[in-house]
Amino acid sequence: MIETIGKARPLVLVGAGKMGGAMLTGWLDRGLAAEAVVVIEPTPSAELMTLLAERGVAHAGAAPAGLTAGVLVLAVKPQVADAVMDGLRSLVDAETLVVSVMAGKTIAGMRAHLGNGAIVRTIPNTPASVGRGITGVAAGEDVGPRARQLATSLIASVGRVVWVDSEADIDVVTAVSGSGPAYVFHMVEALAEAGRRAGLSTDSAMQLARATVEGAGELLYQSPLDPATLRQNVTSPNGTTHAALQVLMNETSGLTSLMSAAVAAAAKRSRELAG
Repeated sequence: MIETIGKARPLVLVGAGKMGGAMLTGWLDRGLAAEAVVVIEPTPSAELMTLLAERGVAHAGAAPAGLTAGVLVLAVKPQVADAVMDGLRSLVDAETLVVSVMAGKTIAGMRAHLGNGAIVRTIPNTPASVGRGITGVAAGEDVGPRARQLATSLIASVGRVVWVDSEADIDVVTAVSGSGPAYVFHMVEALAEAGRRAGLSTDSAMQLARATVEGAGELLYQSPLDPATLRQNVTSPNGTTHAALQVLMNETSGLTSLMSAAVAAAAKRSRELAG
């Protein structure tokens, strides 16, 4: 569906930081014509300008006069989003698909600034920068099958796509997958520190912890088996892994209980930020 975007009604990307830049690269690599893209970035980095020049993508500091977007992708920071969106209303008509990758901005809030358009709200995560992200997507009431297909095609350029049942689910998506990479990175820190406390050197402990999580993630990615089966495959009866899992799987103080509390805190904060 990416090929349905054209020069007359281009894809307009507003904000080309790490996430916006990753998506832009993904679209171009998947065959989106450079002439069908306009990037709006008031303060572009030298790296971005080099990318745009190399790929032949148009750049603007503000919404170009007389332009109507086929797709408008909003990838600016939430704290400046309201001011930015006020300058984008001229780009949007009833046929425009609006894709937001901004945290904390509701569909209703975006519609108040942009007026028309079919709006979808998404929460990607940082592994999108290496093409291995996952993005939760919620649709506004006026998003039809064709718009859903186009949104899926665009978002899939940086990883997997999961459509959730309602916009309210986005807060939980934020807590699980949006913030989730930080939980994994901290687990590496915690595992390495545990190794250090048990007697390993700091460097050895970090190498072992990091490579273990990297390898386990890749095994999970490539294997058709579910996580429970993969865990069981590592666990010998009454062995070392079994002993450790008795701690991690404790019903009241184990990892599931701790992770549930963490996700609940993140989801709560997401709801607060959305107002």
